[in-house]
Amino acid sequence: MANLRAGLIGIGSMGKNHARNLKAIDGVDLVAVADASGKDPFGVAGDLPVLPDIDALLATPDLDYVVVAAPTFTHEEIGLKIAEAGKHALIEKPLAASTQAARTLAEAFASKGLIGAVGHIERFNPALQSLRKRLENGDLGDLYQIVTRRQGPFPNRIADVGVIKDLASHDIDLTAWVTQRKYEQVAARSMFKSGRQYEDMVSATCTLSGGLMSNHLVNWLSPTKERLTIVTGERGMFVADTLTADLTFFANGTVETTWDDIANFRGVSEGDMTRFAIPKPEPLRTEHENFRDAVLGAEGATIVTLDEGARVVEVCEAMIESSRTNQFVAIS
Repeated sequence: MANLRAGLIGIGSMGKNHARNLKAIDGVDLVAVADASGKDPFGVAGDLPVLPDIDALLATPDLDYVVVAAPTFTHEEIGLKIAEAGKHALIEKPLAASTQAARTLAEAFASKGLIGAVGHIERFNPALQSLRKRLENGDLGDLYQIVTRRQGPFPNRIADVGVIKDLASHDIDLTAWVTQRKYEQVAARSMFKSGRQYEDMVSATCTLSGGLMSNHLVNWLSPTKERLTIVTGERGMFVADTLTADLTFFANGTVETTWDDIANFRGVSEGDMTRFAIPKPEPLRTEHENFRDAVLGAEGATIVTLDEGARVVEVCEAMIESSRTNQFVAIS
């Protein structure tokens, strides 16, 4: 079988990583690249010309799919042209600049019977993949709470969205995915400290289906990077560090505490701590391999669908609205 022929639009800070993986995975050839700047700052194009736009890229003969790593505000226009051309697409997150635009994209690809996916890369982090399986197996029992912390310095690559759509979108997607719950209510507070029109810090408290509570602390104002997901349930707590791809389980204790002062203070006692030894492939490569397999119709291929991506944008906009109005926002 001939290799799939892939195109890439957007060869900036994220596009360079997509290019590297498109060149590395089996069964795919990177045959066209495009960027509105006309420049190739990271030298990813190789012998390929840097095309000016999506129209020029789609004119490439026998193209099978396109990876979109252009700015968020261009996703709707680019994605609709890809769908109209009958090509599959992997679109970087967030899927679009608005919920309506995201839904329009989802409908366009569905109506053509095309594979559309969103680049919510955290789903493919080894620690979260392992966490998802363990929660599915019931290792934690009844779930009580999920907390995420995604903090670090300001990234100069961001120009057209705030911290909610750029960073909190990761946590919204991974929270819904690892727990298999839907967001129902959102309360959020945001801050504007870097002189931009977009927020650079948000703290959110949310309710998911089944009464699960989530808390998300996200900012571009911290001097060190932190990427943690903590799930608490009736049997203990999982901590996933997606910077190191480590997953640790803190079990509720089964040994009786005999020191009365401590026994009276604690609701649960400390048990064993286990850090799991798990394979750690690069998440972006896993994402690309799964998308390739989905295009080929292989069983078991896992992608973030455009409908799921649109739902994430909806929750992001609920956070922005809640921050603006100081009210809880319900999500249908």
